[in-house]
Amino acid sequence: MPNDVLTYSSDKPGIVSQKPLPIDGEPEILSLRPRQLPDYVGQSDTVETLKIAIEAAKKRKEPLDHILFHGPPGLGKTTLAHIIANEMGGNLTVTSGPALEKGGDLIGVLTHLEEGDILFVDEIHRIPRVVEEFLYPAMEDFAVDFVFDKGVHARSYRYRLKRFTLVGATTRVGLLSAPLRDRFGIFRSLDFYSEAELMKVAARSAALLEVPIDDEGTAELAKRSRGTPRIVNRLLKRVRDYAQVRADGSITKEIVAAALSLEGVDEKGLTNLDRRYLETIINFYSGGPVGIEAIAATLQEEADTLVDVVEPYLLKIGMIIRTSSGRKAVITDPSSVNSKQRTIW
Repeated sequence: MPNDVLTYSSDKPGIVSQKPLPIDGEPEILSLRPRQLPDYVGQSDTVETLKIAIEAAKKRKEPLDHILFHGPPGLGKTTLAHIIANEMGGNLTVTSGPALEKGGDLIGVLTHLEEGDILFVDEIHRIPRVVEEFLYPAMEDFAVDFVFDKGVHARSYRYRLKRFTLVGATTRVGLLSAPLRDRFGIFRSLDFYSEAELMKVAARSAALLEVPIDDEGTAELAKRSRGTPRIVNRLLKRVRDYAQVRADGSITKEIVAAALSLEGVDEKGLTNLDRRYLETIINFYSGGPVGIEAIAATLQEEADTLVDVVEPYLLKIGMIIRTSSGRKAVITDPSSVNSKQRTIW
């Protein structure tokens, strides 16, 4: 019988074909992440360090040293991990600290890594201590130690791993144990972006989304984005929706202001949660100092949410300070008796 596909008179033309159709493939998802270091905006010192380390590793034909990025959420830690994998030509394996509940979970990931691969662990400070013990020989000697049986019959076996690079990311570097922290060869802190850098991010993302935006629009968007690229991209998408439905599709300063007022984002980039946080300290606790647990209980929010999401930007712009006795709002008239009359810088 010939290998040709059998056809029948009842078949609709084009239904059966030996060739894959466009509908058979997975839909392409538009990503706003840069893929190469030259496309990455901001964090100039960190980028320069990575350029030198990557070029040196390629010349020696060795994997990169293990890298630890720390800083507030949304500043590009995950993006840098993807860029490092692209620049080094290795495969990227992504996991997180909470996902590695048992030692077997980590060993399963490590044993599947090939030579030169990149393992990215987000929120690495949340790896359980028992699991963390397996990382020490893996990072130093590229090996993991298995223990068989128990008691007098216990035996240890060392399994050799392919040489890989561990890229860790954390928002709370102080929670990392000293033995783990000291095993990273490259240790970089990511800081908030300037408005000029955020304007570049907004302009690049708008071009990828094929939405027209003028200079005043990018400046207004950058000013309200809390110094964070992830937020500028998120707000850009909301402004794009507003511009397409309520305007002619182009983004201007007025469109940005109108769209973000619906989102509850003011001119300083403060959200409703930020304002509730500040009002709680000022109105309920007379401007502070007050402990974070008390603020969280009053707001009915998780303390970790306030520490990781709300406080970094408020500390950066000087609206609150941390003292040994708790958080304190920066106010213009600390001697005022009526706390509701106090205003925030």
